[in-house]
Amino acid sequence: MPVPSVTKGFFPLDEQLGLKDRTWSEGVAKQCVWLSGLVPYEQVAEILQEVGQMAISDSSIWRLAQKWGGQLAELEKREQERANATPDGQEIIPGEVRQERRMGLSMDGVMIYIRGEEWKELKLGCLFDVVQRPVLDPQTGEWNQQGRARHNTYISHLGGPEVFGKKVWTEAQRRHFRQSDETEVVADGAAWIWNLVGDYFYDSYQVVDWYHGKEHLARAAQALFGEGTPAAKRWLNEKETVLYQGQADEIADSLETWAEQKPAIRDELLAEAGYLANNHHRMNYMAIREDGWVIGSGMVESGGKQFKARFTGSGMRWSRKGAECLLPVRTAILSERFDKRWKTIYYSPIN
Repeated sequence: MPVPSVTKGFFPLDEQLGLKDRTWSEGVAKQCVWLSGLVPYEQVAEILQEVGQMAISDSSIWRLAQKWGGQLAELEKREQERANATPDGQEIIPGEVRQERRMGLSMDGVMIYIRGEEWKELKLGCLFDVVQRPVLDPQTGEWNQQGRARHNTYISHLGGPEVFGKKVWTEAQRRHFRQSDETEVVADGAAWIWNLVGDYFYDSYQVVDWYHGKEHLARAAQALFGEGTPAAKRWLNEKETVLYQGQADEIADSLETWAEQKPAIRDELLAEAGYLANNHHRMNYMAIREDGWVIGSGMVESGGKQFKARFTGSGMRWSRKGAECLLPVRTAILSERFDKRWKTIYYSPIN
């Protein structure tokens, strides 16, 4: 009986299973897609040649990343449809049990370049467990328990807040965010973020990121006294303490008074006063930290830097489809779920 011919490690069974278009083995395809989520395609080719002695062109690697990244995107859509067809997020489903744990969510945006559209916002979300860790207070020398973000997973979307909100809710369902005993959302003051919080996470503690709050104080100090001046530094140091103590509305009132006295910088001062007044209920940092919550959005900002590292390198210009196919790969890698996601999308031949 003649032995079936073999091409690049595949057998006639591949055709029976509908796999005849697969040029590369599952192991090679997986490595190509995984590496594509980490480094540019030409670097993937170099790594595979140097480490695995595999000669694969960067165009072949691009096609693999587009194909399987597209499969991951389709998987996300199916999961999103299921998650958003469930009952309201705050409704307790029979059989659900609240868990004595804390979880948090943070959202932000970074810019990537899309050909024909120029710079577009990539919206990012990060879900995390809030855990207590001892931290040394440099002023008192005492160890205090403070909230820290752990076990981060990410959500990404190149587009508007409506679809992004559904994707965030999908991941929240997977992480059992709803069943957590207490939850928080920490982010900057962007209106689209707090609108989504109102739609999906309206009973979570709301916190404006401490460092964004300080940035707005710094802008007010610069407007009032000049950038880098001793007077600006003194005012900023004083008001940071007031802000940390939860008196953002008091600072807002003070800036409004200054605005009436200084018409040349009135608009700048009123803008910062409005930010503080609108978010004062999210800025009681001392009480929030003492209660064991996270007051900084570093976890999503760190994620944003890692997305930018892959999508905004020197000379990078993406087609929308190219970016949308690679984003689920990058997201799965940063969420430490790539292996599991791969097994879900890849239909391996029967051994």
